[in-house]
Amino acid sequence: MPIEPPPTEWNLGDQDLHLPQDLIAVGADLAPGTLLAAYRSGLFPMGIGDDGRPPIGWWSPLQRGVLLPGEHRVPRSLRRSRHRFRVTTDEAFDEVVAGCADPSRDGRWITADVADAYARLFQLGWAHSIEVWDQDDQLVGGLYGVCTGGLFAGESMFHRATDASKVALWALVEVFFADADARRLIDVQWQTDHLRTLGVREITRRDYLRRLEQAAALAIPAVWRDEPA
Repeated sequence: MPIEPPPTEWNLGDQDLHLPQDLIAVGADLAPGTLLAAYRSGLFPMGIGDDGRPPIGWWSPLQRGVLLPGEHRVPRSLRRSRHRFRVTTDEAFDEVVAGCADPSRDGRWITADVADAYARLFQLGWAHSIEVWDQDDQLVGGLYGVCTGGLFAGESMFHRATDASKVALWALVEVFFADADARRLIDVQWQTDHLRTLGVREITRRDYLRRLEQAAALAIPAVWRDEPA
C-alpha cells in the first residue's frame, strides 16, 4: 500500500476554485505531501515559466478533460496493432518520465525538479507508469500519473512508435476500471482533439470536484496495493 508522506505546509485546500480561470495559485513546493494535497483538492502543478520552469502554477481547469468508465473508444486500427506491443506496469517509471520530458517535444514542461518530485511519489507508491515495448524490447511509449483512491491523475504520455501511447491508455483503462465502479475517473487535465477520439470528454470544474469527492471513497486498484517499489 502507498505510504502517506508528512503533510504539506501549504493550505492548498482553501484556494478559491470559483476563480474564472484555469490557474488558481502560484508558489508552494513539489514535496510529496504537497502534491497529494493538491490532487485531493482538484489541483495539479505545472510551472508557468518557460518550458515549465518555476514558479509553480496550480491549475484547476474550468473545463476538465476526463475519461469515465465505459467511455473509452478503441479504434479498429488499434485493435489490429496492439498485438505488436508488450505492456507492463511500474517497470520503467523513470524511463517513461524521461520519454515524456524529451526536450525535442512541443509544449514540454517536465523539468528535472518535476521528474524528481514524481520519482519520490513513485517510491512512496502513489505514482505509477504504464510502459509499452516493441518486439525488440525497446521502450516505445508509455504514460505516468498519480493514483489516489478512485482517481488516476494522468500527467503525460509519449510514443516513439505509431499507436504506442494509445496502447498505454488502453492498458490503463483495463487496470484502473477493472472493477467497473462508475465512481472512478481518469483525469487528463485538458481535452485535446486526439484525446476526444479516444473517449475523453469535458466536464465543468464543479462536476469534476463532485466526482473527485465520490472517487476519494474508493480503494486504489488491486494491482497497485502491493508494497511500493
